[in-house]
Amino acid sequence: MGRIQKIKNGAGMVSPVIRAGGATGDLRLHEFRSRIFRNTRFLRVWLPPGYHDAENQGRHYPVLYLNDGQNLFETSTAFGGVEWQVDEAADRLIREGAVPPMIIVGMDNTGKDRIREYMPYRSMQPMMLRVQGRRYPTFLIKEVMPFVERSYRIATGAENTGLGGSSLGALIALYTAIGRPGVIGRLLLESPSLWASGRLLIKESRSVKIWPERIFLAVGTEEAGNADRSRTVVDDVRELAAIVRRAVLNENQLCLMIKDGAGHNEAAWAERFPDALRFLFGS
Repeated sequence: MGRIQKIKNGAGMVSPVIRAGGATGDLRLHEFRSRIFRNTRFLRVWLPPGYHDAENQGRHYPVLYLNDGQNLFETSTAFGGVEWQVDEAADRLIREGAVPPMIIVGMDNTGKDRIREYMPYRSMQPMMLRVQGRRYPTFLIKEVMPFVERSYRIATGAENTGLGGSSLGALIALYTAIGRPGVIGRLLLESPSLWASGRLLIKESRSVKIWPERIFLAVGTEEAGNADRSRTVVDDVRELAAIVRRAVLNENQLCLMIKDGAGHNEAAWAERFPDALRFLFGS
């Protein structure tokens, strides 16, 4: 994984972190204890090129928080050995000037509790009655974000704050963004599991008045095991896109991408990530 060091961060704090050896750029792993979920996970903090340069010591950076952190940066920890290649994509786009330098924080899931933490409502299909997803916004906003802001030079405000994920990780990101308006300004939703809990989050979205400034919403045409189920998944995403478009005044606020032949997997999300980053944070 890497070596443990005591590293002084941008806020002058010194704490033990793990320097990942298999990532492009500077990836740091913090063991993070949550009082809200009563468990421990890694936060994977990727720092942009130039973060440590002397001329940037007073600079503060926008931040993108992403769920399922172990799938983002390294094949050794990613599900099925396929990563999103977030570090490679972000490093390239920053150096090309397509997006500004930013910090990306991957929040690991906790394995067996992943579904419970990412499900805000009870579900009958699959059967999931003791869900914990309603705690997630507080976990993010009251625990993770303050820790990152204390530890690194973060630009605050919704315009500088992104949140995203895939599948159930996208579902809980959507739940957080609409339930805590004004906190998240950039929202990345990859193959969101909108079917969960009887499509309740789609229904709740119809009454939302304040949406993030930019939303990247994407899905593949082969998300499920058969054509009919895949079509239903795509239709749900189209319905959410229509709801957002009716609620906002700026047509450029939403990017909807429906990728022909793409499935529900890390490879598909990795392929679309550069487009998502350009739309969410590019000028």
